[in-house]
Amino acid sequence: MKYKNNIMRIVVAFMLIFTFVGTSYAAKYKIGVSVPSADHGWTAGLLWWANKAAADFKMKEKDIDFYVVASSSGSKQVGDVEDLMVKGIDALVILPSNPATLQKVIEEAYGEGIYTVVVDRELAHPAQNIFIAGDNSGLGRVGAQWLAKEMSGKGNIVSIEGLQIPINKQRVDAFNEVMADYPNIKILDSQPGDWSTQKALAVMENFLQKYPKIDAVWCQDDDMLKGVLKAIEESGRTDIKTVLGGAGSKDIIKMIKSDSNKMVRATVTYPPSMIASGVALAVHGVKHEKLGDLYNEPSRIILGAQLVTDENAAEFYFEDSPY
Repeated sequence: MKYKNNIMRIVVAFMLIFTFVGTSYAAKYKIGVSVPSADHGWTAGLLWWANKAAADFKMKEKDIDFYVVASSSGSKQVGDVEDLMVKGIDALVILPSNPATLQKVIEEAYGEGIYTVVVDRELAHPAQNIFIAGDNSGLGRVGAQWLAKEMSGKGNIVSIEGLQIPINKQRVDAFNEVMADYPNIKILDSQPGDWSTQKALAVMENFLQKYPKIDAVWCQDDDMLKGVLKAIEESGRTDIKTVLGGAGSKDIIKMIKSDSNKMVRATVTYPPSMIASGVALAVHGVKHEKLGDLYNEPSRIILGAQLVTDENAAEFYFEDSPY
């Protein structure tokens, strides 16, 4: 009889433990993070930072589970968000591959009370608790100011743009606005390179054939910068003295640090780590915590565009990052 009583006590104890564990697990917050697939350097960096933020917060915030997913297309990303909603997420951090395609499903998530952080690409009809992005106008403005100074206010520029979407226009408009103050700087041409190394290579090859005298190149993106440098190297041209990209890739920052290419002396930040900041915002959001000492919750956060030169390059260099 005593033996049976002991067995019963053990069974009851295990039942209580499992009940407690199940209740504890169910009480956890769930945060979903959705990003485009790593189809070029910047998005590879984006995915790396998303996973890093999830791992870092998991170490500190034991009551949160994270689901990080990468999508190869807009329709796939819609499906991924729907799957995250089925999992019962409390917060969604999303960089929409195409805001128009993702508009409806993000609206659904937000409408269901899921704390929503939209990153980088703004929706036509806002449906989020908070929006966070890099400073696109700042990227164009800071780059133009540095480039005009490096050129001593005179010379010929060719420009290679990104995808023809709103953030590209913001960058180009700001760049051109600064250059309008320098009548002795002439923008010879401006063509889209779609933030692609290979397309930028082809565009630059065309520019080199078309224009006999080029002093500087602005291509607003460090992936495209690699294509531009290859085209210049293969052409054997020596007239181009300055090439400026943007976003702050690891390879280009290393080049700036080491002074290994005299044409590359700066870049302007547009950090993929913004997704990690989005994750931090979601963590605070689901827990109804204030951001630092702020008395009010922000609805928009725009990260400053910072000029990176040899003087501060070490601060922006992350060895383990793919970008």
